[in-house]
Amino acid sequence: GLNGYRKNKKSKKGRSMATLISSKVIYGVIAVIAACSLSLVTHGADRPNVLILMADDLGWNDVGYHGSEISTPNIDQIAQAGIELDRFYTQPSCSPTRAALMTGKSPASLGVIRPISKNSNVSLPLEEKLMPEYLADLGYQSFLVGKWHLGKSTRAELPNARGFEHAYGSLTGGIGYWSKVHYDWHRDGKVLRQEGYATHLLVNEVTTLLENRDKSRPNFMYVAFQAPHLPNEAPAKTISKYDSLQGNRSIHAAMVDELDQAIGKILRKYRELGILENTIILFMSDNGGLVAPSEDPALQSKMQSNALTLESIFGRPIPVPGLEFLVSAFLDGASDNSPLPGGKTLVREGGVRVPAAIWFAGRLEADRYTAPFTISDVLPTILEGVGAVDSIPNNLRGRSQWQGLLGGVAEAPDYVISGFIDGFSIYHWPWKLINSEKLELFHIINDPLEEHNLAAEHPEIVADLQLRLDNWGYRPDQGIPWLDVIFDPDTFGGEENRAPWVESIKE
Repeated sequence: GLNGYRKNKKSKKGRSMATLISSKVIYGVIAVIAACSLSLVTHGADRPNVLILMADDLGWNDVGYHGSEISTPNIDQIAQAGIELDRFYTQPSCSPTRAALMTGKSPASLGVIRPISKNSNVSLPLEEKLMPEYLADLGYQSFLVGKWHLGKSTRAELPNARGFEHAYGSLTGGIGYWSKVHYDWHRDGKVLRQEGYATHLLVNEVTTLLENRDKSRPNFMYVAFQAPHLPNEAPAKTISKYDSLQGNRSIHAAMVDELDQAIGKILRKYRELGILENTIILFMSDNGGLVAPSEDPALQSKMQSNALTLESIFGRPIPVPGLEFLVSAFLDGASDNSPLPGGKTLVREGGVRVPAAIWFAGRLEADRYTAPFTISDVLPTILEGVGAVDSIPNNLRGRSQWQGLLGGVAEAPDYVISGFIDGFSIYHWPWKLINSEKLELFHIINDPLEEHNLAAEHPEIVADLQLRLDNWGYRPDQGIPWLDVIFDPDTFGGEENRAPWVESIKE
């Protein structure tokens, strides 16, 4: 599952050369007919709906179809009924990934290379046009249910001002699942004090919105779950299903289980309303999972090593809130990215290659896509998928993968990972260059686990990729100083200690 390029799930072994050639011709004709038919349908009023389901900090091996011990039958269904995206790449943290999703651009060029802190006054640049705005031009009704994390200091930065007709959930990076602290739970920019487990509440909102949608218009539903992001909180009944797992892993597993149950309820509602088969469904994680420190020091990040040192000195919880926040972030995670190296915040494969799948009944089905597909490619791919290829601007970094998904030629544009802890990396397929304390070059198809640094053997490739990286086009990091984050961290859960964010927003 880690090597190779695009493969159909059905084996072609034992076929004659003539059969293979004739099959390819037939498949090619079918693909052209399907593409033309879809174009004809979607230029009318019956454009397909779009449903994007985003998990938060889900590990590569946190899903059943990758062999996890966690039960995820509904996520597995999307991957098995639809097209499994085997080489789907995001950014290594939340805000950069969401910025790329919404704009089709590189977060490095937007100045969003790390999570937007709760005390930051920056946002995804207001001059950028976002996915719901593109879709609104095509007649779509757009909903955001869940996490925004792209700015909240002025009304102009809120999702309702950026193309979403309805927005519900959290504005900043994380919340307590029960307490909603840091308190930014809202509906359409108004404070909402609501009892219940966050994952359950999101499903309820999606159900209500679907039942009351404008049936004369196609809809775009963006469901950005908080799960399984820290803190480790889940209903006791679900945790009990995973009593055999050690430490925080049992709670993490329960959070993923709850996420999967929520996705199942959403899919059933689409089916009940008769709109499932006319909906493009995309599932992904926003980045790799946050993992506990390995017993092998060579596999630990510097931040994890520092956190372990602080824990050994002070115990837990550490008396300085900012330090406790950092220690929790690097010691309390319980995702599993195996066999990929690294995790959230890192440019290693475990931080940026994530579980993902796309399903469009009758069109995108029962296949496995092993060409690179990045988070920046989602916007142009969706626009082509709904029959609006002419709406794709020419200034995007992302490229539409739609024709590749239909069986045609796949695009593989350069892609830059904005690492805020371990440098930057660039993909020039099939090569990956990491520019950190040292230059590392990997042939990412032959060496998906990044075990063999080929920089010394291919200096000409290193020079080419370094030049591409240098000329990428960057905007200065818009984040607040790290010390400001440490002194007033984005703690999740606990006691409410300030007014809700939407009450202090500037007009």
